[in-house]
Amino acid sequence: MEALFTPAEMTEIDHAAPAHGANVPALMENAGSAVARAIHRRYRPCRVLVLAGPGNNGGDGYVTARHLAARGWPVVVAPVGTPRPGSPAADAAARWRGPLVEPTIARVAAAALVIDAIFGAGLARAITPECAGLLAAARTLVAIDMPSGVDGATGALRGKAAQAALTITFVARKPGHLLLPGKAHCGIVLCADIGMPAGAVATITPTLWRNTPALWQLPVLAAAGHKFDRGHLTILAGPMSGAAILAANAARRAGVGLLSLATETSLTETSLTDTPLTGTAPGIMIRTDPIDTLLADHRRQVWLCGPGLGIDRAGPLLATLIAANRTILADADALTACADHPDRLHGVRVITPHEGEFSRVFPHLAGDKLSRARAAATITGAIVVLKGEDTVIAAPDGRAAINDNAPPSLATAGSGDTLSGIIAGLLTQGMPAFEAACAGVWLHGAAAHTHGPGLIAEDLAEALPAVLATLQATRNTT
Repeated sequence: MEALFTPAEMTEIDHAAPAHGANVPALMENAGSAVARAIHRRYRPCRVLVLAGPGNNGGDGYVTARHLAARGWPVVVAPVGTPRPGSPAADAAARWRGPLVEPTIARVAAAALVIDAIFGAGLARAITPECAGLLAAARTLVAIDMPSGVDGATGALRGKAAQAALTITFVARKPGHLLLPGKAHCGIVLCADIGMPAGAVATITPTLWRNTPALWQLPVLAAAGHKFDRGHLTILAGPMSGAAILAANAARRAGVGLLSLATETSLTETSLTDTPLTGTAPGIMIRTDPIDTLLADHRRQVWLCGPGLGIDRAGPLLATLIAANRTILADADALTACADHPDRLHGVRVITPHEGEFSRVFPHLAGDKLSRARAAATITGAIVVLKGEDTVIAAPDGRAAINDNAPPSLATAGSGDTLSGIIAGLLTQGMPAFEAACAGVWLHGAAAHTHGPGLIAEDLAEALPAVLATLQATRNTT
């Protein structure tokens, strides 16, 4: 599992390193060497300017300059601040024997490659306009640890951050590498091993991870299993039944054993023969029974409520499901029905809001995306999937994951309905809610990548078998 550490947590790890056999100067030497190697592998030798700040990030820059120069690269260093006397950064600066120049926009613009070693991930204030101007003048920018101006803990911009082509960080990625808007400024992100002792890393218990298949295990089909072992998912379908059908197709591809679309004619205000539900796949059961009748069947433990229901219908139906103590995923209209009333979601297992729905349900929550998702999970007791290019999955116990495999093509109508269906399908098969949410989000993104250009929501479910087959094959060989 790939843990993400905040800058504050990384500081604790750094402080613990000497007790486990690695001092800061040695780690700084390893970091600068790793940056030089990464640059040497990706670029041809060219004129390099290192913008070196006063702290440890600047120290990494001086070491990088020395290692690149030793490989024959033409390198100059432009100090942006003076290291504290006696600090590891001051020692690294003293070991640099090459040219030192004033940091000017003209010099930055003249360099073929500029290394941003000014502040790093732990920046606690906005960078100055002068500093931002220097970075903006770079033709090609490589950042050490984090582009200066990006908050490593939240991805927020502190001042005007420049666009890096490559960012090399150490030990672990930081949340700001995956969260917008910082993510968009990092370019390609590499995480280098610098010899940080495992004992030092172990001083921090991770609560945040990058969402990858290492974080969860999909249900395994038993040789003697049958469809009831894989669960029965019930999806409430309303007047806009296309949303429920999209969710149903995705849930079936995710492996659910049985699936029902439930619609009461009293709720749809039309007869069944007048709705698109008559065109659903043969493997989907259509039920028009009153919800109380369906709830009397205790095999129907998992329900998806919200897509296409209509707000007026979704609110009462959600309350009925909660009162029946069912496992519920609430999305779309079920969330809007709880606008400014997150207490109405108590008893729901998973919620999947986009930013608009989230702001309606939790209008008083402010701050960065990760903090807001965690707060919402605490308030509701539900797993919160706060969607976007940088989807955050947060649990009430403080665990969270950030997903980074979602392509822009997922911004299409019905994509969210498909995601809710995948997660509900995994819940129905018995996956724990946090793991089901994380897996569903990752599979959703992977399906979009597998399909490629021209994606529409209907394609996502059809791409899932290929994603699942690749994932299974990969795990079988590891």
